[in-house]
This record gives sequence, structure tokens and C-alpha cells, in this order.
Amino acid sequence: MAKEAKTNAMRILERAKVAYTAHEYPHQEGVAVDGVTVAASMGEDPACVYKTLVTQGASRNYFVFVIPVAAELDLKAAARSVGEKSVAMIHVADINKVTGYVRGGCSPVGMKKQYVTVFDESALAQEKIYVSGGRIGTQVCCAPAELIRAARATTAHIIF
Repeated sequence: MAKEAKTNAMRILERAKVAYTAHEYPHQEGVAVDGVTVAASMGEDPACVYKTLVTQGASRNYFVFVIPVAAELDLKAAARSVGEKSVAMIHVADINKVTGYVRGGCSPVGMKKQYVTVFDESALAQEKIYVSGGRIGTQVCCAPAELIRAARATTAHIIF
């Protein structure tokens, strides 16, 4: 059997001694799949599958927010959670330059730089959560508290 190709996110989780399982989902090479579809294709409740969103604040600093795939980021609450006047989503074209990941494969763990990262507090109510494993077609599943620790993140109420 072929050896599983580990992503940077998986290597960082292993280094942080975070137990995780990797899950593949069907996709076209290089084509992002929306999170609700990812959850359905893995037979999981969308409430435990999270997406990673990258924003830029009024200070020009970047911030990462991790929220359930079916939810919408409350930009005002997100800005408050990081002490910014406002935050705005970055352009899709800038995702790779800022994070090192591609759209649809952006993990909260293992970005080019350590950005301030906030998970929606709903993650703590889940037994396990899924986030991108660092490439399109791969998700990693682990205990929310462990993932938040590995991502050096905090939690706040950041969704509508």
C-alpha cells in the first residue's frame, strides 16, 4: 500500500503530540470544494467540520478565524476578538502568498507565519472537529482543545 503523503499541518500536529486522523474526500485536482459538501461527502455533521478564513485588519495585520462550514463569520465580532477596529476577508488571489496554502486547502495549523488565530467557541462543544489537512481533498480530525493548542489559538463567539 502507498505511504500516506503527510502535509505540513499533519507534521506539526505530530510534533505537538496531537492525536489526529486524516480523511480524504473526493475532489477534482486543484478545485476547491465548499465545506458543507466536504462534510456530506465524509458523512459528517457540518457542525463539526470547520473552515479556515483569513482576514486583514485595519492595522494591516492578518488574522485567522476558524468557524463551522455552514456558519458565516461576524466581521464585527471577529475584529473585537482580536482587538481590531475592523477586519475584512483577504482576496482569494492572496491566500497562497499570505498562508502558503491554496483556497480550499487552508489549515489553521502550519501557515507560513504564526498569525493570531481564533476558533469560534462552538468548537469546544464538539467531541471532535475536522479542519483542512493542508491540501484540497484532505481533512484532519482531532479533539478541539488539542487542535486549538497546536494552532496557538484562542476562542470567541465570532459567528452570526
